[in-house]
Amino acid sequence: MKTSNFEAVKVALKQDKSGFVLTLSIHPDEVPEEILRDFVGARYQVVMVRLNSDERPMNREQDHGHDPVRMAGMLCRELAFHKFLYDGGHIFMANEEEATNWLKEYLSVESRTEIKDNANAQQKLRGLYQEFQSWKTTA
Repeated sequence: MKTSNFEAVKVALKQDKSGFVLTLSIHPDEVPEEILRDFVGARYQVVMVRLNSDERPMNREQDHGHDPVRMAGMLCRELAFHKFLYDGGHIFMANEEEATNWLKEYLSVESRTEIKDNANAQQKLRGLYQEFQSWKTTA
């Protein structure tokens, strides 16, 4: 079985009645000929890895640890984190607003951007993140 290997850039993401539609831009020199020859509607098994600034595969788990403000924002948008907080009795409604308010209070910050310069908040956030990851494996 021959596989296609190429680099692409995400240029759009939309949703329609059948699911999400991901649009990728592929440089003309990198488009595999077999993809050009396949009919519209052909199905593919897709494996993708995001590249970091060094052109190497990005480790999302590790990269979250380098930017605690980003990690906090991503956690508060994650539905599983809402459930984690709700199941733990920390919030009354499992949604982003409740999660954000709880996290700011838990970290003793007025805004998530304050986490960048607050070593205590960063340490608490890393601990919470580890606890959340453990919870996800057992939930």
